[in-house]
Amino acid sequence: MTKDQIFEFFRRLAEDNPSPETELEYGNAYQLVVAVALSAQATDVGVNKATRALFREVETPEQMLSLGEDGLKEHIKTIGLFNSKAKNVIALSQLLVDEYDSKVPDTREDLVRLPGVGRKTANVVLNCWFGQETFAVDTHIFRVGNRTGLAKGKTPEQVEAKLEKRVPQPFRLGAHHWLILHGRYVCKARTPECWRCAVVDLCSYRKKVLEKPGRGNTKTGPG
Repeated sequence: MTKDQIFEFFRRLAEDNPSPETELEYGNAYQLVVAVALSAQATDVGVNKATRALFREVETPEQMLSLGEDGLKEHIKTIGLFNSKAKNVIALSQLLVDEYDSKVPDTREDLVRLPGVGRKTANVVLNCWFGQETFAVDTHIFRVGNRTGLAKGKTPEQVEAKLEKRVPQPFRLGAHHWLILHGRYVCKARTPECWRCAVVDLCSYRKKVLEKPGRGNTKTGPG
């Protein structure tokens, strides 16, 4: 994509959704860290179902430590990998209490010190809570970046670096939200819904699905 095409790409996504937000539910920075850590290899919908009752009971690292690992497991047992996630959440809560005065740090370097918090999770927290222009590359953004030609890369880190370089103002703060939502609801993994895509003409994907399947005459772009 050219610079002008990239600007238009985000302009259209922004026009459709001027104030994009994460779909995870949280009330403070600590709950956001926990929710994002729990969301690895899980859906936001599934995480929200598990955390609604949890977050009514737990708002601080101290309260999480009082709940304990077994108590936490009871809340999150419907989420994949809940045993290891519970262990990490208790450990990160302890570290926040011991070394950060129970406050969530505002740098990537400190955030990735927390057990269960990788670069992607740190970027989400920095963006959603601290308002920093970060690009948290999940499976949706990785797919959209490569498929559309916006930011091609063989690893999430390569895609993140391309986005960091290419995404213009005033779209940098909301960019990763627009890309996640676009990948989740339009540019889907199995069958991208190109027939209703706002940026279809800017996309370099060669096998566009230009008519909705199931009506007898699915039309695709050139192979």
